[in-house]
Amino acid sequence: MRYGLTSALALSTAMTAVVPALAQEETGGSDWSLAEAAKPYEGTTVDVVFLLRPGYEAAKQMLGEFEDETGIEINVTDLPYENALGEQVRDFVAQGDLDIALIDLVWIGNFAQNDWIVPVSEIEEQFPEIMDPDLDMDDFFPLVLDAFGTWDDTVYGLPFDNYSGLLFYNRCMLEEAGFDGPPETWQAVMDEYGPALTGDGKYAYALQSKRNETQSADSFARFLWPFGGSFLNDEFRSNLTSEESLAGLNFRQDLMQFMPEGIVAYDHAEAVNALAQGDVAFITEWSSFYSTLASEETSRITDCLGVAPEPEGPNGQKPALGGFSLAVAEQADDDEKAAAWLFIQWITSKENAARYLELGGVPARQSVYEQDGIAEQYPFVPALVESWQEGVPEFRPRFAEWPEISEVVQNYGTQIMLGDISVEEGAERIGTEMEAILEDAGYFDGDKPLIQ
Repeated sequence: MRYGLTSALALSTAMTAVVPALAQEETGGSDWSLAEAAKPYEGTTVDVVFLLRPGYEAAKQMLGEFEDETGIEINVTDLPYENALGEQVRDFVAQGDLDIALIDLVWIGNFAQNDWIVPVSEIEEQFPEIMDPDLDMDDFFPLVLDAFGTWDDTVYGLPFDNYSGLLFYNRCMLEEAGFDGPPETWQAVMDEYGPALTGDGKYAYALQSKRNETQSADSFARFLWPFGGSFLNDEFRSNLTSEESLAGLNFRQDLMQFMPEGIVAYDHAEAVNALAQGDVAFITEWSSFYSTLASEETSRITDCLGVAPEPEGPNGQKPALGGFSLAVAEQADDDEKAAAWLFIQWITSKENAARYLELGGVPARQSVYEQDGIAEQYPFVPALVESWQEGVPEFRPRFAEWPEISEVVQNYGTQIMLGDISVEEGAERIGTEMEAILEDAGYFDGDKPLIQ
């Protein structure tokens, strides 16, 4: 077996430099209750953006309980991922209505450097009476808390709707083709699984590659890290023309022969549906889509669904790391800040983790995955836990300039896949434009620290 739940949970919790003092002290607090803490803020409305994804639907099913207990109303605006950053930035710049920031892995540098979000330590200092003594910051996976909630050694947000890239596969299709398990390496996909599983209108693999963040993060970046490549070197210069980066991008190009026609137009929904309808044998997708693939209402392969870690490349197994944190918005007034924090710590709490998981969300709490029967009930759990040890926080650089760089990657990454330009030319153009963005931002003259 390539992974074990017990060993995977043996994680370091050396986060004392970045978590607030509350997580490091024995606080007692047996008399603390959410209802009592929320009494001064009864009637407050908290505005937050949610995405059109299973983890957010799970959270919405839980909102009524929080609102009944606290008297705080959570006003949710549902947006597709592609609109969420722009809508929030416009709101923060205009000093608008949002009281909670929904922060993607790659947005936290932007939000923190622009002072749009409040450090957890400041919330604790200003509102000590609303801090749940059972918050237990050490219970979050250290990698996840660091990647999604922390910037420059300061914790701003608590992990919410977190996931990793996993390999979802149709066990029946693989068995019919003579395989007794999923591919463990990308080379095996190219040499064995791809040829055997492609034909008669069926394909081995679907790589979501639509021209948006899906292209830059879920397609382009996915073939950098396992092959030893990366976007940047230590000096923040492009590493895309390195031998390793080019090897990964050329591999992606060669792998397209085993993907459906029109794969460059596939977003997450199309890739997941291709597997769910039995059109492809496997996909590498976010763990949050397990509930979609495992439901008889949305999938035809529920009896054949398998889950494993993403295949290894020459540089090992480097799965995509994705997800979000929730942080209190600086623009909120004091009552809204307090009410927002009460909701954030409640929805991400240890107490609610099992229910959130049951409803289709993916919590980042270590303790929930240690519970008896969880790994058997949710087959994606062992692979997910393993990936949260091996993931790369800078899978996509987390600084404020990533959205602008992502546009460049999307443009040339799509042209590469369509065959309009070569891999080498595309990598060179991305690198040149990426370095120009970083130079204008002040990274090369010392105005900004080289932090990703």
